Amino acid sequence: MAEAHQAVAFQFTVTPEGIDLQLSHQALTEIYLSGVRSWKKRIIRLKNSVITGVYPASPSSWLFVVIAILATMYTRSDPSMGLIAKIQEHLPSMSTQCQAVVSAVLFSTMLWLLLIFTMRLCLKQLLSYHRWMFEQHAKMSTTTKVWVALVRIFSGRKPLLYSYQGSLPNLPVPAVKDTVKRYLESVRPLMDDTEYERMTKLASEFESSLGNRLQWYLKLKALWAANYVSDWWEEYVYLRGRSPIMVNSNYYGMDFLYVTPTPIQAARAGNSIHAFFLYRRKLNREEIKPVSTVIPLCAAQCERIFNTTRTPGEETDTVQHWQDSDYIVVYHRGRYFRLKVYQAGRLLSPREIEFQIQRILDDSSSPSKGEAKLGALTAGDRIPWAKARAKYFSSGVNKRSLDCIEKAAFFVTLDDDEQGMMGDDPAASLDRYAKSLLHGKCYDRWFDKSFSVVYYKNGKNGINAEHSFADAPVIAHLWEYALATDSFQLGYNTEGHCKGEVDSSLPQPQKLNWEIPPECEEQISQSLAVAQALADDVDFHVFSFRDFGKGKVKKCRASPDAFIQMVLQLAYYRTRKTFCLTYEASMTRLFREGRTETVRSCSNESSAFVRIMCDCSDVCRRLFRAASEKHQQLYRLAMTGAGIDRHLFCLYVVSKYLGVESSFLKEVLSEPWRLSTSQTPVQQVELFDLVNHPEYMSCGGGFGPVADDGYGVSYYIVGENIINFHISCKHSCPDTDAHKFGDQIRKALNDLIQLLSPNPKEPSKPEESRPEAKKDK
Repeated sequence: MAEAHQAVAFQFTVTPEGIDLQLSHQALTEIYLSGVRSWKKRIIRLKNSVITGVYPASPSSWLFVVIAILATMYTRSDPSMGLIAKIQEHLPSMSTQCQAVVSAVLFSTMLWLLLIFTMRLCLKQLLSYHRWMFEQHAKMSTTTKVWVALVRIFSGRKPLLYSYQGSLPNLPVPAVKDTVKRYLESVRPLMDDTEYERMTKLASEFESSLGNRLQWYLKLKALWAANYVSDWWEEYVYLRGRSPIMVNSNYYGMDFLYVTPTPIQAARAGNSIHAFFLYRRKLNREEIKPVSTVIPLCAAQCERIFNTTRTPGEETDTVQHWQDSDYIVVYHRGRYFRLKVYQAGRLLSPREIEFQIQRILDDSSSPSKGEAKLGALTAGDRIPWAKARAKYFSSGVNKRSLDCIEKAAFFVTLDDDEQGMMGDDPAASLDRYAKSLLHGKCYDRWFDKSFSVVYYKNGKNGINAEHSFADAPVIAHLWEYALATDSFQLGYNTEGHCKGEVDSSLPQPQKLNWEIPPECEEQISQSLAVAQALADDVDFHVFSFRDFGKGKVKKCRASPDAFIQMVLQLAYYRTRKTFCLTYEASMTRLFREGRTETVRSCSNESSAFVRIMCDCSDVCRRLFRAASEKHQQLYRLAMTGAGIDRHLFCLYVVSKYLGVESSFLKEVLSEPWRLSTSQTPVQQVELFDLVNHPEYMSCGGGFGPVADDGYGVSYYIVGENIINFHISCKHSCPDTDAHKFGDQIRKALNDLIQLLSPNPKEPSKPEESRPEAKKDK
C-alpha cells in the first residue's frame, strides 16, 4: 500500500556494485518533527514536575531565599547559626570567598526545601479539615473562616492540574465499631425484626472478633499506600469481572438535546476530534484548572483519559496506558482506519480532520474476512476474548492492527444511523439514542478503549466510556469541554462545514489489515450472541423534566440532590410496595487517589416519610426535612471518608487474603442494589450560558442496571429549570419497567414540590399499573 511505503524512511538493495540506499525525505522529515514534538513534551513534563514538586512554593522562591541569605551574610550576621561554617569545612579547597558563596547557596537550598516541606505539611493538615462541610448553609463558624483564609494563603499561587496531589490527605480508615453501627442503621428499614436481630448478632460477633484482626492489616496498608481502597476497588470490582463490560460497566454521555451544531457528520467529527486533542494538550501541560468544591479534588484519574485501553486476561484484565499517541482509530461500515491527527509536528485543523473523515466515509473498500464484527469480542465475556487475543492476535498482521487500536488516543465510530430527539415520537427516539450509545450494534464500538466517540449520520454525537480507569465526572469534564469548544469556539461556516483551509497533500487514512481464521470468526459470533442477548434485554427510558428544576427546590429550602433521592424512594415504593437497598454514588476525591463511596439513600427517616407521603400534613413536611437532613449527613460522611461500603469491602478483601471466612461480610457484600443512582453535576458552568441558552447543554448520560431485578437511574441537573433522567432495567424481569418507573418519578416530583410549596395542593394518587403487557423489544 502507498501509505505503508510512505512510512518507510529508507530502503536498500544489495547489488554486485554494493548497496543501493534510497532515502525518503518526507519520511525522514516526519521522523525529525515527531522527535522534536516528543522532546518538547518531555521538557514541558519536566518543567511541570519541578513546579508541582515544589508547590505551594515556586521555583523562583529559591532565588529569593539565596539572595536573602547572601544579603544577611553581607551584613556580617550568620542566619545559619554556624551551619554555613560547618558546610565550608567539608568543601574542597577553593578561595575563601568562593567557599562562603557555595556554602551559603547550599544552606539556602536546604532551608528552601525545609520551608517547602513545612508549607506542604501545613497545607495537608488544612486540607484534612472537613468540619466546614457539616456546618449549616451560610452560617460559617469562626474556625472555618480562619481555615478558609489560611488555605488561600498557602495556595495563593496559580496551581497546575496536579499541584495539590502531594498535599492531599490520605483516606482515613474508619473504626470497625462505627462502620458496623452505620451499616445496621442502614438496613433497619429493609428487614423485619427477626432478620434484623439475626444480622445484629452476626455484626456483633464480627466486631468483637475477626473485625479487629482485619482492621489491623487495613491500617497497615493505609500507612503504606496513598489510598487503602482504590487499587483493590479497580482490580476486584472492575478488572476481575469476567462478564461483559458492555452495559454492565461502561456508561455513556449524550449530545445537546435540542440543537445540533451541524447536520454534516464529517464536520461534526472534525471540530469535536480537534477539541479532544486541544483538551489533551492542556492536560499534558497541566493547564486545566484543578476541579474543586471548597478545596481541590484529586486529579489522579485524569492521567489515563487518553492513550489507554483495557486488556483482557483469563483471570484479570489490566489497564495499559501510553505516554503519547498521534492518531485515532476510526470504524466505519466494518472497516478500521488509522487516522493521523498530526502532520509535520502540528495538530490538524478541524477542516483538515473533516476532510480526512470524509475520505473514510467515501471509501468503498470492503471489510476483510472476519473484520466487520471483530469489535464484538470486546462486548462479550472476558475469558473468551482473552483466549482469542492470545491465540489469534499475538503475532503478525493481527497483532500490528490490534496494537494500533489499543495504542490510539481514543476510538471513533462513524455510525450510519440517525439519532437524537426526532420524528413523530421524540420520546421513543431518545430511548433508542441512549441504547445506541450504551451498546450500539454490539460490534461497532471498541468497549476496551478508555472512551469511544460516536458520530451519527445526522450530526449528532455521543460518548461511551470504560469504567475501570476513571469515574464519570472525569469523562464528563472532558465531554463538557469538547461540546463547548466545538460549538462556541471553533464553530462552523454558513454551509455547516468546519472553518479553515485544507492541505490536499495529507496522506490517506490507513486501512488496517486483518487475517481472521474461521476459528476466530466462530468466537466472534459467540461473543456477539452473548452481547446481543444482553443488549436486547436492556429497557431504557430517557426524559427531560421541565416543569421545574433545582431553582424551585432551593426556594423550598431543600437540597436538590436530597429532594431527587426522596423522589426516587417514593417512586420505587409506589411501584414495588416495598423499600430496597439504594446506592447513590458519592466521591472521595477530597483524598489522594480517591474515587467513590456509597451513600445508602434508603434510611429510617426516608422510609418513614415515604409511608405517609399521601397525607399532606405538617407531620409529612417535618418528616421530609428529617429525611433530607439525614441524606445530606450520609453524603457528607461518605465524602469525608466515613462511609460504610468501601471499608467493609476492603475488610472482605483482607479476609480473603488471610483465608478466613466471615458470615457477616459475605452476607453484606452479596446484598443486591436494586436501585442504583448517580448524579453527574455540571462542572464547567462558565463554558455555557445556562440562563439564556439552556438548550446548549448535554442531556447527561446513563448506565445499565446493576441488579437483574432493579433499576439504574442517572440524573443530570441543568441550570435552574431542567432535570434529565436516564432510567435502565431489564425486560427479562417482570417486576421492572423503565417507562412505568419514569411515570412514577414524574408524579413523585410534582407531588413532592406541591408538598413543600407554601400552599400545597393535595398530591395525586399513585397511578395504577398499566394493564398492557411490557413491549417485546
